[in-house]
Amino acid sequence: MFIELIATVFAGIACAGVAMLLNILTGKRLPKWIMPVAAGLGMIGMTISNEYTWFERTAEQLPDGITIASTVDEQSWFRPWTQLWPYTERFVAVDVATVRKNANLPDQRLADLYFFGRWSPVNQAPVLLDCAGARSALLIDGASFSDDGTVSDADWQGMPADDPILTLVCET
Repeated sequence: MFIELIATVFAGIACAGVAMLLNILTGKRLPKWIMPVAAGLGMIGMTISNEYTWFERTAEQLPDGITIASTVDEQSWFRPWTQLWPYTERFVAVDVATVRKNANLPDQRLADLYFFGRWSPVNQAPVLLDCAGARSALLIDGASFSDDGTVSDADWQGMPADDPILTLVCET
C-alpha cells in the first residue's frame, strides 16, 4: 500500500512536470491552473491503474499449487467508470496441492482456502468438503476428528453442485 502511495505521488509530480514543460514550450501561454490539474489527473489515473491491475499482479505471485476458485468484481456509484468496467476487488484461492483425502471417507476432502482482498490481509481457513453431498464445513471453530476420520462438531453448509470451490477440490 505504501509503494502504491509513493507511485501515485510520483505520477502526479511527473504529470505536473509535463504540463510545466508544455507551458515553457508554448511561451508560458497555458493557464496557471494547468499544472495542478495535470498533477491531479495523473494521481487519479495512477490510482485507477492500480485498482485494475491489482488482481493480475496478485494472481501472478501465487505459488504453484494455489488455484483461483472465484472472484468478486466491484462496481460503485462513486467510481462511475466501474459501471462499465468492473474491477476484481477480492478472490478466493484453493491450495489444490495439499488437498487431503481419507480412505475411510472417500467423498470428503480437506483443503485450505485463502481469501484475498484489495485492502485486506490474506486470510486462510481449512474447509472440509463433502463431494457427494455438496456441502462444506469451515474448520475454524474447533471441529474434532475421530479415529475413523469423521468430523464431530462441524457446521455443515449446503453448496450448489456447480460451486467453483467444490468443483475444483473434488476434481483433484
